[in-house]
Amino acid sequence: MELLADEYTSVYGYRKLTKMLQREHRLVINKKKVYRLCKAMNVLRPQRQVKVKHPKRLANNRLLTGSSQLWETDIKYGWVEGEGRFFFLLSIIDVFDRAIVADHHGLSCEAKDLVQITQEALMKRQLF
Repeated sequence: MELLADEYTSVYGYRKLTKMLQREHRLVINKKKVYRLCKAMNVLRPQRQVKVKHPKRLANNRLLTGSSQLWETDIKYGWVEGEGRFFFLLSIIDVFDRAIVADHHGLSCEAKDLVQITQEALMKRQLF
């Protein structure tokens, strides 16, 4: 096992090493035993780390001290069974207090709807 470990562990993991032992050397051994042996010999490769591709919230790199400093938009849609079409819900959310500042719900969601509710949100928060 030590000779195989030196030769193959830089390329193979314990699962491929198990298959190789079963096929080429005709050993009756399962992957759990090979894993324990590789761990005891300290030849296991480090596990891959999963990289986060999309951060959950963009407000992590900002220091918010009050409301109306950072807003996010959210679009949801659902199926209307009786009419056979979609409905849309477009919301502007204040990140500081997680309140919905303005929303639009209807059978379409276009850029003009976003402009309209952004203006409504600015009027509601008296920022315009």
